[in-house]
Amino acid sequence: MYELLISQLTDVFRIGLIVALVVTMHRTSAVTGRLIPLVAGVVFVAVILPTTMPSASTNLKDAVMVGVVSNLIILALVWIVTVAIKRLRP
Repeated sequence: MYELLISQLTDVFRIGLIVALVVTMHRTSAVTGRLIPLVAGVVFVAVILPTTMPSASTNLKDAVMVGVVSNLIILALVWIVTVAIKRLRP
């Protein structure tokens, strides 16, 4: 499980999808809110990546569960960066 988590945390495609999710959430937050799009996006990315690019060494259930955890970790880091950027802006 540890190797799976590390591989998902360093997946550039997954990181890009989470960054795009946060950018989209900020642009549409007036209409859709913040929490529901983030939760839906995290779950969507966690499910879509293992189903489109399956691994022979792990089953789908484990990949999705670890994917949710890794997506939340990546989301927290991206959120911290966006908050820092907003505070540093004049």
